[in-house]
Amino acid sequence: MGKRKVLNESALKELQIPQEGEMFGRVIKLLGGENLLVKCADGVTRRGRIRGKLKRRVWIRDNDIVIIAPWLFGKAERGDILWRYTLPQADWLKQNNHIPKDF
Repeated sequence: MGKRKVLNESALKELQIPQEGEMFGRVIKLLGGENLLVKCADGVTRRGRIRGKLKRRVWIRDNDIVIIAPWLFGKAERGDILWRYTLPQADWLKQNNHIPKDF
């Protein structure tokens, strides 16, 4: 058996919740390449890097809600983007109080 392949975003039905060391963030600006400016739930603006698994499969735009994992080494104002939520998923998160309504 090989690894499970994700061909496109519509194949991703499950909803991920941030684990320990991860948090919600909102994309403020696209910096080019694989870098984004993300306003995190703790109030810090971080430079996020899209990991290779998501890079060409999931398109991230301004104002998208993402899961970011801040780097524990080096600079704390950087992190990896682990997941992007679709609009219905973001609405569900707001209705179930996982993120603030004005986030």
